[in-house]
Amino acid sequence: FRDYSEHFVLNMFGYSGVVPVNKGTFVKIIGSGFVNTAETHENFGSLGQSYQNAVSLRYGVSAKITAAVSGDTPIGLLLWDVKETDENGESLKFNPRKAAELQIALSGQAVPVLTKGVVLYSGVSGTSITAGSLAYLAGDSTVVNSAAFGGVTIGKFLGTKDTNNCVLLRVEL
Repeated sequence: FRDYSEHFVLNMFGYSGVVPVNKGTFVKIIGSGFVNTAETHENFGSLGQSYQNAVSLRYGVSAKITAAVSGDTPIGLLLWDVKETDENGESLKFNPRKAAELQIALSGQAVPVLTKGVVLYSGVSGTSITAGSLAYLAGDSTVVNSAAFGGVTIGKFLGTKDTNNCVLLRVEL
């Protein structure tokens, strides 16, 4: 479940880091981020094979994000997974239609990042989650209900955890 306005989704950053990474991961900007006067894309080179008299280059965006941990200032959470292969181990760079259907971005491609909205979030740590309490980002990029982990406030819990460790979370970054 997710409820948000497209006005609160950033579509200008590419993921740089260890892949695969799942949607729902909180991310931070790395490097200089988006620079208006800089090139907005970069060449990643060949798709994996080169042939005489043929050019098949792979491009991506130059502004980068990576997984945020405790103490980092996150800009939002990923709405799509970032992977290189599908469930069968097939490379998705050769099948962009399937990647789009599965809501998967390849590393370096622009990936949607939610900055404000309501999501059903899984994997929340802590036992005393209460409706209206603040949510924090912990050291291993999990969401907790205590600032004791050195975390940054990322929003509020809108309910308590269910048996699957899911809770309704209002993201406010």
